[in-house]
Amino acid sequence: SKGAGEERPAEGGGSLPGAAAPSPGAGVAGTQAEPPQASAASREAGEDFYCMKWITWKGERTPVIMQNANGPCPLLAIMNILFLQWKASRVKLPPQKEVVTAEELMAHLGDCILSTQPREPSEGLQLNFQQNVHDTMMVLPKLSTGLDVNVRFTGVSHFEYTPECIVFDLLNVPLYHGWLVDPQSLEVVQAVGKLSYNQLVEKIITCKQASDSSLVSEGLVAEQFLEATASQLTYHGLCELTAAVREGELSVFFRNNHFSTMTKHKGHLYLLVTDQGFLQEERVVWESLHNVDGDSCFCDTDFHLSHAPGKEGAAAAPLEHRLQQSQVDQDYMIALSLQQQQGQDPSALSDLELARQLQQEEYQHHHHPPPP
Repeated sequence: SKGAGEERPAEGGGSLPGAAAPSPGAGVAGTQAEPPQASAASREAGEDFYCMKWITWKGERTPVIMQNANGPCPLLAIMNILFLQWKASRVKLPPQKEVVTAEELMAHLGDCILSTQPREPSEGLQLNFQQNVHDTMMVLPKLSTGLDVNVRFTGVSHFEYTPECIVFDLLNVPLYHGWLVDPQSLEVVQAVGKLSYNQLVEKIITCKQASDSSLVSEGLVAEQFLEATASQLTYHGLCELTAAVREGELSVFFRNNHFSTMTKHKGHLYLLVTDQGFLQEERVVWESLHNVDGDSCFCDTDFHLSHAPGKEGAAAAPLEHRLQQSQVDQDYMIALSLQQQQGQDPSALSDLELARQLQQEEYQHHHHPPPP
């Protein structure tokens, strides 16, 4: 049975430090990271601070804001997009900066929002813009903890419209999810319909209490769908997502209460790595999104497969190694494309990864034989 906390939209963007991970079936349910009165304590604990990782992105030293105890929140996802497209957003930080506060990020975000003012000074547009800015400023404090986001299962950009969505609209940042019903599953399509997550949970509760057996059955089908897709990404959703996202587009991907920066490179989807454990790993920048089960590969800023070496391997690789790495990348992407075309289960990629690893080890052994 579903708890009362799952019957309404909740703040989906992170959980309390040290708390258990959110229930996978809870869709958009989450928790506020810190009550307002705890702000002084959290500041002492360093939770209002974010570390910055500097990468080379399109020839420029660019900061990536790494997540703190609250997980990948909307503030990070949006700000990292603004930093990655700094030419458009004009958001830059001093190159020696290593730590940034939530307040500083909010200030940058506020400046970006104000800079979206329409050029045509017609009275109607101006009033509309002022109202939108006012609404956005009311939402900003929630960005570092969580937002009311309520998915619909009919399309990758289908969400119930809430006041929070205005932030994405005003900054022209696309918001996507991949929790879709497969249109070939007719029984599920009928049970879920065009309902949002919250509406579907309410329907399940109502159907379970109904005296009509067909309604009870429909409720069970809907409940089974939520349980079977607890990862909140379906194969149909992944296919639709890959088709919908434009090449090179920077967007926000919502899944399991987390908001991640996403892009598409040469037809494949990647999520920006913001886990603090990779702060010192400059060659780990993107993580591939090609599987609903979380089986992914890390890539560097140029989307080449990364082996996340330690300090010794971080030196400039010899040309021969770079050529070999390029060939491995090419083979990997060709195999991935073939698998997708043939409709194979992408989980088979683990074998491909193993083959790539063996090839790499063979190369290392050939060029750097172990001492006798």
